[in-house]
Amino acid sequence: MSFPTHIVACGGIVVDEGGNILLVKENHGGWVFPGGQVEVGENLEDGVIREVKEESGIDVVVSHLVGVYSNTGIHKWHDGVTDVPTKVMFDFVCEPIGGELTTSEETTDSRWVPKNDVLDWIEASAIRTRYQSYLDDERVKYMDYLTRPNFEVKRDREI
Repeated sequence: MSFPTHIVACGGIVVDEGGNILLVKENHGGWVFPGGQVEVGENLEDGVIREVKEESGIDVVVSHLVGVYSNTGIHKWHDGVTDVPTKVMFDFVCEPIGGELTTSEETTDSRWVPKNDVLDWIEASAIRTRYQSYLDDERVKYMDYLTRPNFEVKRDREI
C-alpha cells in the first residue's frame, strides 16, 4: 500500500481597520491573498501567520476559519516536469498587528485593496471563488474543485 500525498496549505484573508484586503502579486501569477504550504511540524495557524509575513511583510493574528478546499487535480509544476499532488487548503480571516508592506522571493508587489474591489484584481478562478465565499459570509465553506485543465467545481457546500 502506498500512502496518498497531499499538500496542506493555508490562505490569509487579511482585513485592516478600514476594511481593505491585503493582496500580493505572485512571481508566477497574478494577484492573490497571501498563503502557501504548511511546513512539516507546523500547525495551520502558525503556517498562515508565517506565509502572510513572508509574502507581504505584515504580521497578523488569526481571527477565524472561513473555508476548507480540496484541489483534487494533479498538474505539472512551473518546470513542466514535476507533478504537483492534490491539495487541501484552509482559508482564515486574519487581522494585521504590525509590519510593513514588502515583497519576497515569491512576490513582486503587495498592497491593500478595498474589500469590494478585490475581485477586480484577482484573475485565478480558484482564488476568486475562495474570496467570493468569504464575501458571501456563509458558514464555513467546503469545496472540492479541479484547477486543470479547466477550473471545475465538483462539490460546494457549507459545513
